[in-house]
Amino acid sequence: MSQKNWFDQGGSAYARFRPEYPPELAAYLASVAPDAQLAADVGCGNGQLTRLLAPHFDQVIGLDPSADQIANAAPDQRIDYRCAPAEQLPLDDHGVSLITVAQAAHWFDLPAFYREARRIAKSGAVLALISYGVLRPEPVLRPRFQQFYDDEIGPYWPPERRLVDSGYATIDFPFDEFQAPAFEIRAEWDLPQFLGYIQTWSAFRSAREAGKQALLMTFANDAARLWGLPETRRAFSWPINMRIGRLITPA
Repeated sequence: MSQKNWFDQGGSAYARFRPEYPPELAAYLASVAPDAQLAADVGCGNGQLTRLLAPHFDQVIGLDPSADQIANAAPDQRIDYRCAPAEQLPLDDHGVSLITVAQAAHWFDLPAFYREARRIAKSGAVLALISYGVLRPEPVLRPRFQQFYDDEIGPYWPPERRLVDSGYATIDFPFDEFQAPAFEIRAEWDLPQFLGYIQTWSAFRSAREAGKQALLMTFANDAARLWGLPETRRAFSWPINMRIGRLITPA
């Protein structure tokens, strides 16, 4: 087992291994929007949250600056995917009821994005900056995982990661903010799926590019020994954090 390359899985890891948001999150966001006409998911990636919003709105527009991410989004007749940055949204003034940003706001020029959000929002529209925190594994894996996350791969995270880990608590959010209920992401994975998810981290890529392959493989092999049979499915969860508020535009 110590000789196996657990990270040699091939394919596009991001779309395969990123955890999915719960449908209850999309239902809640729709419930606080002023109407169900139009939602815009900014920084939508390959459409994980966008797809969940689609059943609740007449139309959903997913926007991302990466053409590759848009190309990997699953098509849906209710969703219009567009390649565009958060700071220059190709949307009409004052027509959007819900604006969501899932696990992407830490990459934005926030003042510029907020100007665009105010421009496209109808009065009473809702803006939600959504993130999920650090993975919570089962107890058998937890101490080794936390050591890896905090001490070993920690130095390879970009500075923006601290904003995600804090749930965006420290960023400026100049809107009529209100408290959302608690949500979490849940998944059951076998060992290759768990390590496939680790591969999607920017810190993983940075550590590999820095020549720290041995560090990554040591963690993978330690996880394998703790895991048992690789096909055993284990439970994971991520806390969902949200800054959510209402945009009141002038009459």
